[in-house]
Amino acid sequence: MPEQAGATSSTKNGLTWLWLTALVLVLDQITKFAVVQAMALHDYIPVTDFFNLVRMHNTGAAFSLLADQPGWQRLFFLAVGLIASGVIFHLLRKTHGRPLFCLALALILGGALGNVIDRAAYGYVVDFLDFYLGDWHWPAFNVADSGITVGAALLIFDSLRKRP
Repeated sequence: MPEQAGATSSTKNGLTWLWLTALVLVLDQITKFAVVQAMALHDYIPVTDFFNLVRMHNTGAAFSLLADQPGWQRLFFLAVGLIASGVIFHLLRKTHGRPLFCLALALILGGALGNVIDRAAYGYVVDFLDFYLGDWHWPAFNVADSGITVGAALLIFDSLRKRP
């Protein structure tokens, strides 16, 4: 069945994946709110032999990159998050027939917006998932970071696939 000429509805492009963006964003904000309400800064709750819930505030980027800077990084990371979100939204709007690519972008967009909200509201991102092995702890992260990481992995996988 041929597409109608000039059809631009969201059902014909990647915008149909925005439900996933909204889901990641809502789950991220609900979990961060719950952690902030239930825990003081630096508190932790052991869950398993390799996982804690912990309340941390990250003023930097991934792995606390630039967290030790005097404050300019807040606006920088806020701007980067907003620009990246705009670019991703544009890519979703222009993409047709690539569901894995759109899935990845939707996850990244939800995560980016979740962390942008934190930076705008508080000046830092709330992290609370702490995985570790012995005394070695992975940097704490959150649902938004998970969406970004899974989305990035899917983008890499999608770029390596052969296309007809």
